[in-house]
Amino acid sequence: MSNTDTSSGDPGKTNINIRLTETFLEDIDATWQEEGYNSRSEFIRDALRDAVRHPDLTRESWKEIAAVEHARRTGDSETFTREDIVGDDE
Repeated sequence: MSNTDTSSGDPGKTNINIRLTETFLEDIDATWQEEGYNSRSEFIRDALRDAVRHPDLTRESWKEIAAVEHARRTGDSETFTREDIVGDDE
C-alpha cells in the first residue's frame, strides 16, 4: 500500500509522496510553468487524470502527440482548419 497523508487540511484530498530525480523534477517544473498551470500539484493531478481517463494511450502515443504539438508551436507543421479535420458534413 502507498504511504499517504490525510492531514492536508483539504477535505477529500490525500497527500502522497513520490521520489523523482532532480532532472525530472526540473523538467516538470519547466513544463507546468510553460503550460500556464498555477502549481506543480495542479499539473501533476492533470497528468495523472489524463493517464487514468485514457489508459489506451501508450507512451509512444503520448510522444507522438507531444511531437506534433511541439511542431505546431514552433511553426514546423502544416496548419489545418477544423473543416480539414472533421469535414464539411457537420
